[in-house]
Amino acid sequence: MNYFYGGTFLFFGLFLINCLFSYQNKHVDPAFWTTLKYQMYVFPLFLVANMLIGYGIKFGFKAVHNLTFVLLTSKGMEVIIAVLMGYLFFKEAPTWKTLLGILIMVIGVIISKIK
Repeated sequence: MNYFYGGTFLFFGLFLINCLFSYQNKHVDPAFWTTLKYQMYVFPLFLVANMLIGYGIKFGFKAVHNLTFVLLTSKGMEVIIAVLMGYLFFKEAPTWKTLLGILIMVIGVIISKIK
């Protein structure tokens, strides 16, 4: 169950943070006061996202007993989510180079888990 909680919390926390920053980049004027106003409005969502990430790492560590593996997995999730945000917000389709990079990262995580 710790695997499920860890993966789910990490994914949704990282997804929420990347979604908030992608929205800000596309729709919020970069002027200081506009950005500050946006940050004040979404502060509760950032708090929720940080709590989800923290608990995701905690449950992931309880599941695998290896913090390095949990953090590597979270970075891999974040890269995949960043590619998804690029497509959803900016209509940037990933190229074969992006997919090759993700494949190399997945292979690296698998190799790091082999004992």
